[in-house]
Amino acid sequence: MTDVRIRGYHAHVYFDAGSLEQARVLCESAAARFAVKMGRLHQKAVGPHPDWSCQLAFRAELFGEVIPWLMLNRGELVIFIHPITGNDLIDHRDRALWMGAVRPLDLSGLADGRPLTFEL
Repeated sequence: MTDVRIRGYHAHVYFDAGSLEQARVLCESAAARFAVKMGRLHQKAVGPHPDWSCQLAFRAELFGEVIPWLMLNRGELVIFIHPITGNDLIDHRDRALWMGAVRPLDLSGLADGRPLTFEL
């Protein structure tokens, strides 16, 4: 067992030119409905993410509300979800959940124990 604490989650909504508007509506709706921070709609690969994406950041206690809502409303969009524990490599590689097709991440920029710059 581990003493690691989950401080929050990131849900990365993946999209392309054809699904940009669907992703925008989903992310804006999530931000309006829940205490979720919506990041930018990146129309390029950013960080470890292979596709265009938008990050939704939320506190751990909202998992039971946000994740089922995303499940029911994502349509064909792929969503990558990972906890925020302070170890970005393990969080992205070993502790992640996928809605839809699993996509290959570029984990080369994530070092054990090095947090990403985005915080809740």
